[in-house]
Amino acid sequence: MYDFSHKKDSMETMEYRTIGKTGIKASVIGLGSEGIARISAEETERVIDFALDNGINIMDCCMPGLEVQNHINRALRGKRGKMLIQGHIGSSATDGQYDVSRDITVCKRNFEELLKGLGTDYIDFGMFFFVDTDNDFSLCFEDELLRYVLDLKEAGIIRAIGASCHNSEIAGRIAATGIVDLIMFSVNPVFDMTPVNSDIYELLDDAKLKENFRLEIEPGRARFYQICEQRQVSITVMKTLLAGKLLSPEFSPLGNAMSVSQCIHYALNRPAVASVLLGSKSEGEIKDALSYFDKSETELDYSEFIKDFKGSSKGGCLYCNHCQPCPQGIDIAAVTRYADIAALNRSDIPPTVQQHYRSLSSHGQDCVSCGSCEEKCPFGIPVIANMKKAAALFGV
Repeated sequence: MYDFSHKKDSMETMEYRTIGKTGIKASVIGLGSEGIARISAEETERVIDFALDNGINIMDCCMPGLEVQNHINRALRGKRGKMLIQGHIGSSATDGQYDVSRDITVCKRNFEELLKGLGTDYIDFGMFFFVDTDNDFSLCFEDELLRYVLDLKEAGIIRAIGASCHNSEIAGRIAATGIVDLIMFSVNPVFDMTPVNSDIYELLDDAKLKENFRLEIEPGRARFYQICEQRQVSITVMKTLLAGKLLSPEFSPLGNAMSVSQCIHYALNRPAVASVLLGSKSEGEIKDALSYFDKSETELDYSEFIKDFKGSSKGGCLYCNHCQPCPQGIDIAAVTRYADIAALNRSDIPPTVQQHYRSLSSHGQDCVSCGSCEEKCPFGIPVIANMKKAAALFGV
């Protein structure tokens, strides 16, 4: 569980969230691999050094290929223990092209090459790569590939198990296995409003994006976030900026450009999200991301872009805290979030959810139905009813 409130600290002060049940703390802003994959060894070293100097301690390495791995190796020489690495099992290259493999022999060879290329004898998070279909799930979690990954963890070659996924239905099944502590998932307001079975990579095409965009919260994604928090499975975020489209008034289906900080804030406000991994390829792009910590709540407010969500009438709180302050001092987003998680299994609310709810300074029963929150909520959420629901679920 995380503190979802934004802290107005200096740029030098990073925030950290714990990954699943591992006890490992990751910076809330991290590095994706796509930016690094396109720059030189010298540039990679500058980017990673700057990231480490500013408290960033997690990066993804999903791209196959010895060159980029060697660049990262060079940048982390003597500093390996300062950076958490997501290394993928099943990421492959066919004739020089980015690919996916479930062949156990290919997966073993590529993972061993990853270790060698990075110059390390361990990977922090061993990630099943691109698990997006029923077949992918079966091959990764019901076959010899799972035994291989479990053996890697037992041997200490990977510290924790994760998976990358773009389909909320499959991601929810992964979270429910009890095997993973981490899921790398595509999170941004547009993807939260597209059908559960949409091809995420097709949606990066402008025409497909506009065709599928519905201004309606996809309930499968909301449920996935809740399952992750209920099961203490963390999310690291990819596609935060929608390949840059959310920053463009011309290409964003939201009708206007969001800022990088607003995109980060949206992702970090989703339940279970631990870190947003941005494909930064320069010190300037990292600085832009780190400016998040210097923004005011007004500058971070993303409600204007998504105020027309049709899903809002169904009571789907976005945990944005736009309803604050509450005259009774209730952290409305936190109370609602824990109630949403508890409602998934009323007869067996996880002890951690009970504990975190009860540790709040005010609870659902403290609501006096003054209506201040509902007047300020841009999404028409029945906040008072949600407070009553929380009081009934937790008895306080």
